[in-house]
This record gives sequence, C-alpha cells and structure tokens, in this order.
Amino acid sequence: MTRRQFLAGAGASLFPASLERLAAAQRGKVKITDVKCMIVRGTWDWNLIRIETDSGLYGLGEAYWGYGVKDLVVNHLKQVVVGEDPMNVDRLYTKMLMRSAGQGAIAGVTMTAASGIEIALWDLVGRILNTPVCNLLGGRFRDRVRFYRTMQVLARVNDPHSWRDMVRAARAEKFGWTAFKFQGDGVPPAADPQYREPGHDPYGRALTHKDYKRIVDGMTVIREELGWEADFGIEAHWKYDTRDVIRLCRELEPVKPMWIEDPVPPDNPEAMARVTHAVDIPVCTGENLYGRHGFRRLIELQACDVVHIDIPKSGGLLEAKRIADHADMYYIWTAAHNPASPIGTIASAHACSAMRDFRIHELAKYIDWWENLVVHDGPIIKDGYFTIQDKPGLGVEINPDVARAHLAPGETWWG
Repeated sequence: MTRRQFLAGAGASLFPASLERLAAAQRGKVKITDVKCMIVRGTWDWNLIRIETDSGLYGLGEAYWGYGVKDLVVNHLKQVVVGEDPMNVDRLYTKMLMRSAGQGAIAGVTMTAASGIEIALWDLVGRILNTPVCNLLGGRFRDRVRFYRTMQVLARVNDPHSWRDMVRAARAEKFGWTAFKFQGDGVPPAADPQYREPGHDPYGRALTHKDYKRIVDGMTVIREELGWEADFGIEAHWKYDTRDVIRLCRELEPVKPMWIEDPVPPDNPEAMARVTHAVDIPVCTGENLYGRHGFRRLIELQACDVVHIDIPKSGGLLEAKRIADHADMYYIWTAAHNPASPIGTIASAHACSAMRDFRIHELAKYIDWWENLVVHDGPIIKDGYFTIQDKPGLGVEINPDVARAHLAPGETWWG
C-alpha cells in the first residue's frame, strides 16, 4: 500500500482535519493525553508505542522487544508524561528515568520502555514542526543509511555447500545488500546431551580445536562466495574467553571481516580491550549496554573499534547521538544493532543520519511482511540503503490491516 492510497482510504481518519489544530501545536499549546502500547508478533514481539495529544496529532515509536516493556509504558511511564508539552523531549526522557529509580533506571527494561516513548515523542515533534526527525537531532550528515543483512545460525556448520547456499540466498534478496553478518558461534548446542562434544560445557566459554576449524572454514567459504566487493561481519554472541577468541580472530584475519562482534561477555570492558588491542580484526560491541554512561568506560578504554548501539533499547535517538559523539572523540565509529520492526528501524536510521562517524545499520531476521507493517513511499531499503524522506516525523504510518493480522495473543489495536 502506498502512502497516497492509505491517505485516500483507511488512513484518512487517522490525520487531524483541522489546520487550526496544527497551528495550535506549533504555538506550543499541545498536551499529551495518552500513551498506548500494542505488541505485534513479528520476528520478535515488537512493542509499538503511540503518544496522543489534545490536538489530534500523535507520534509513533518502538521499544526493544522483551517482557515487561508494555507494563512499564502503560502503567507507569504514561502517568509521568500525560499532561506535558511533547516538545520537551529530553526533559520528559530525563523525568521518566528520574521517576523510575526503584525500577532500575540506568539500564534494562525501564530504559528500554523510556526509549520507545522518546522515539514516539520525536516523531510527534516532527509532525508538529513539519520536518523529518533527523533535522531535530542536528541535521543530516547523510541522506542514505547503509544496511547490512544478518543471517541466522546455520544448522549444518560443517557443510561448505550450506554456507554457499546461505550466501547466495542472502544476495538474491530484493534489497540489494552490500554487507552481511554471519554467525561465527556455530557450535553444536552444548546444552543438549545429544550434540555435546568433548570440551564443551553448557556454562563454559571454551573453543576446541574442532570449533576453530569449522568456524574458520565456514568464514573462508563465505569470503570465497562473496568475493572482495562485499563486507561481512562475524557474530560471536559474547560466548568466548579472551585467550580463545584472540586465537580465533588471528586465524580469521585472512578473510578480512568487517568486524568480530561481541567476542567476550559485555560486562568487563577491560577484557574487551585485551581482545581489541591483540587482534587485527575490528571489534564491534555495545548492543547490551545502556545509555552514555554504560558506554563511557568501553569508549574511554578504546576497548572496541565500533560501538554497536541498539537505539530503541539503550536510550532512544538523542542518547544514541550522545554515545556516538563520545565515541567520535576517540575516532571510534558507530554502527546500529537492530531487530526492530520498520518503526524502530526507521527511527534508528534517522538518528544514524545525524551521527558524524556512522557507517552501517543492521536488519535482522527479515520476514516477508516486514515492510508491509508500515505505509511508506517506495521500498524501505533499496540497493542496500535506507533513504531519508522529506516527510514529517519518521515519515510513515502503521498499516492497521497488517498490524491487526499479526497482533500477539491477547492484544488489540491500540488497546
């Protein structure tokens, strides 16, 4: 469905008919009247957020998937922002966290819930001021945001033909990807006795000689199939100890990956620094960190080469910009982690457009109706890039037919 068709049909009732209401919004007379959240079951359970105002204008956002987010949005944080002026985005974000000290306001689900509301506020302000969200974050360094496609775990990790087939399937997708990410932790599930191998403990972080070989062999096949014109990252999912992953990276150096992602657990930036300073593959990490203080030690130790921010999880658009700016002072570039719906993805891309040293954004676990969840002009991603459109806010609306068809059990349309 195109935006024009949407406006002429079901979408007509979703937009304020009165220019007077828009004028009132621009004069600063708008007040928040409600905050709603509904869960759409896509690749994960997406927490979609809608902020409503007394002007009829509203904003759309998304918080990272996970348990308890909706409860915090509608039963706690809503009360913090209702009655407020939505133009004061940063003050409202700060207020939500200040009022949530008992719920753990420096990380975790509370910050995730506040991030989704913050994104919806930016969309609303963009609609009020009739400008794209990226213009509210300092303007654009780029009109197009490059994306990479994450491929999932390969069941037959020892079969080179399986790796080749996965690469060919990824390259055949309609989005024209120029970069990819493959799973470099393809170890049979040690927690399942049926597959457990000598040297594997379900709670340990060891790599065996067999593991090194199958991971390196798989990534070598990927490079051969892709050639040298495409980039690819290698995912490690925080699984390994420092010494083991340093050896793994050294053996992977000939395939020249874009990065090794999350090579050791995220808790200890000194350990991450040890890996980063020992290998000649860029280290990318950050998806499990929250806010600029969560990233500060990592950045100041220069413990990675790439900060990987999940924007609808770790503080929202302005906080992500602050993290990227701090990393830029150490000449560490920024990428965006992303398992979100099109709402969170597009919001994240607007923030990335406004970051100086940003390079690439993720799309994980694509499903065939992903694009159709929103009403938009043209494809969301073309030739491996998302292009910022000159439309108010995030520039999209939720397609009610698609959303209703994929609501999580027990959910209703903005119920």
